[in-house]
Amino acid sequence: MVLSDRDIKRKLAEGRIVIEPLLDRDVQPASVDVRLGANFRIFRNSTHAFIDPMADQPDLTEEVVVEPGEAFILHPGQFALGTTRERIVLPDDVLGKLEGKSTLGRLGLMIHSTAGYVDPGWDGELTLELSNVATLPIMLRPGMRIGQLSFERMSSPVERPYGSAALGSHYQGQMGATASRVLTD
Repeated sequence: MVLSDRDIKRKLAEGRIVIEPLLDRDVQPASVDVRLGANFRIFRNSTHAFIDPMADQPDLTEEVVVEPGEAFILHPGQFALGTTRERIVLPDDVLGKLEGKSTLGRLGLMIHSTAGYVDPGWDGELTLELSNVATLPIMLRPGMRIGQLSFERMSSPVERPYGSAALGSHYQGQMGATASRVLTD
């Protein structure tokens, strides 16, 4: 069941869901708007001939931090990692779903390709998979509304929330745009 604005506000007030910082106006009828942070990661195309998901390539991406008042320009066909401004914490019985804002999608901005779920037990900022499928560059300004996060109540609390030692959760507690961690399983 998707949580309504009433249920979202109640869970926020109880501390069961944490979103920091949060503006009251960002709570929508069935979601919460999230904002773009200032931290990005871009691929180092000039030093890598390919991406190997099974090999550790620690210098595959480089960090770009956008200064206040500046913008990150996402060019047509470009892919970059971004981050939400907000830290999100979910309890063991709530799943989050991240979607792009339709206004930005209509301009050709995709904010996630595969990482739309936010597992129960999550704690950290969300890394965004930013793609420009338009034919013109898109200016991304830190603080702009970038996506919306809806919440679903699980049928029961999960046995192993994200971050549990047995899961080997790679991204628990992440802050800033976080590069892919090697797939060794």
